[in-house]
Amino acid sequence: MGAEWRHLSGGSAGLVYGYLFVWLGTIAVFTTLAELASMAPTTGGQYHWISQLAPPNIRTFMSYIMGWIVICGWMAILAGSGYLCGTQIEAVIQLNNPDYIPQRWHGTLLFWATVLVAVIINTILGRLLPAIEIVMLIVHILGYFGVLIPLVAMAPQKASSHDVFTVFENGGEFPSQGLSFLVGLMGTVFAMFGCDSAVHMAEEVQNASVNVPWAMLVTTLFNGAIGFGMVLAVLFVTIDITSVLESPVAALGFPYIQIFYDSVGSAGGATVMTVILLIMTVCGTISALATSSRLIWAFARDRGLPFWRHVQMGSAIPVYAVVVASITACVIGLINIGSTVAFNIVISLSVASLYASYIITESFLLYRRCTGGIRSRNSLDDTTEPGVLVWGPFHLPGIFGIAVNVFAVCFGIIVFVFSFFPVSYRPGADGMNYSVVMTAAVVVFSILYYVIWARKEFKGPIVEVTAYARPPGMVG
Repeated sequence: MGAEWRHLSGGSAGLVYGYLFVWLGTIAVFTTLAELASMAPTTGGQYHWISQLAPPNIRTFMSYIMGWIVICGWMAILAGSGYLCGTQIEAVIQLNNPDYIPQRWHGTLLFWATVLVAVIINTILGRLLPAIEIVMLIVHILGYFGVLIPLVAMAPQKASSHDVFTVFENGGEFPSQGLSFLVGLMGTVFAMFGCDSAVHMAEEVQNASVNVPWAMLVTTLFNGAIGFGMVLAVLFVTIDITSVLESPVAALGFPYIQIFYDSVGSAGGATVMTVILLIMTVCGTISALATSSRLIWAFARDRGLPFWRHVQMGSAIPVYAVVVASITACVIGLINIGSTVAFNIVISLSVASLYASYIITESFLLYRRCTGGIRSRNSLDDTTEPGVLVWGPFHLPGIFGIAVNVFAVCFGIIVFVFSFFPVSYRPGADGMNYSVVMTAAVVVFSILYYVIWARKEFKGPIVEVTAYARPPGMVG
């Protein structure tokens, strides 16, 4: 909801204009990814595309490193999403029972319960997943208005437009307001995360070269629009940010629950509103498990993981990959029992890892499009050699496509750099941002593992179709 980020980095005005900037940047990032998804709709996503876009002498190495970066990023999202579900439940309990004292192991057990629900839906009910996702969309839309309307209509006081749109803060005590603003972007970046999950389900989608790109773009536009409405609503009804951040539920990381309570004046009403968001967070966990399991399955199929021989080639549901992803997430959840700081260090991989994959992939795409390295579909004929890069049905032509691609790369670099910043200028050990350590650890591990073992097995993504056997894309 942005209450804490509003206070620490940018204030109300910083959150408003930062949201719009991040929304615009996210549109550019996922529009460019949508072009790639249209060219090659494949579960591997970034690691597959880089194997086609990078120079021949480094493409296999780059593809392997990219595979680990993307998988680790999505595993961090899965663990973070499950953790949010568990701690949200704790916050709801505390709201209704002030004597409740949350323990770290409580959150971990609830985290595991959430992952179990996601496993059941992704395996036993896996064939119903498309129908379940339609229900999720309906709940998403109805729930949005179920939260927004009482939040605004029942709030006893509202801030002025002047306070919302012109007041900047620097709660993190950074040397300049501009630096504070840039650090404050990360909360919004995380909120708009994950629209590329459709890419990693592409091999299960009909007419994927058209449907996957449009799904990514429409999702980004729709969620960005309704998210902006919610941000404005929260800012207008939040009068005393200090008291909100000092509340018990804010100590658990959910100041918006206190905002709900202050607005509707009822623990029951705030609970219902929070449960709506909890349901959506559970849905996000289900989606994160589906995405991460498909990535694990695809990378194992391409012999990028040690257990590639056990991959289920003929199964409609990658049960082994779902089990691997869920067990890994639950093991990560154990870290929280010992130290929440250490747990947060692990899940901090999400933004840095995925944006690193976006930057690298989109930079190679920019080079290819500027040097004429990608052919139009209309230029193909019987003499076209295999391995030629071909634009898909979704494509931004000419200078407009280049401009969007350039902005996507520049925005990605901004996000990547500031994802390593702490939320305050002089943080203690608990407030440090260790994501740079985790990101570097993943890269170093993947390089060493490639040199020692993987280069003997991994030869790049396996091509299972012949040239022109499917909708035009990356042919080869």
